[in-house]
Amino acid sequence: MFGESSNLDHRWINLRAMLMKQFGKKPDLNAILFLIGIQELGQGISDFTKEQKQDLMHIATCKVFSLSGYYELTSVDDDGWPHYRSLKPIPFTNLKEQERMLKWHILEYFDRYDEL
Repeated sequence: MFGESSNLDHRWINLRAMLMKQFGKKPDLNAILFLIGIQELGQGISDFTKEQKQDLMHIATCKVFSLSGYYELTSVDDDGWPHYRSLKPIPFTNLKEQERMLKWHILEYFDRYDEL
């Protein structure tokens, strides 16, 4: 499901290079999740607290895993923050496979929503 490792790695390098051109820094996995969280929140960039930054990364994780039916958006609160619920457990894998699965979902997100 998550493609050949070499293809995934190639796509990941290309995504990071594209984001580096756009933002001036080559983002790591957490920075990309943060960017997706900001995009999904839809309120632009502002000064976020440490807790809000963690929440944004959680929103991003839920959003990208919603592409495979692991989560679904249930509501948006009065402050505009989206809330998700788990539909099925994410398969237990080792850390390397979890990172690979997350990268694949992030790449799918950018393929579908390439407006960042």
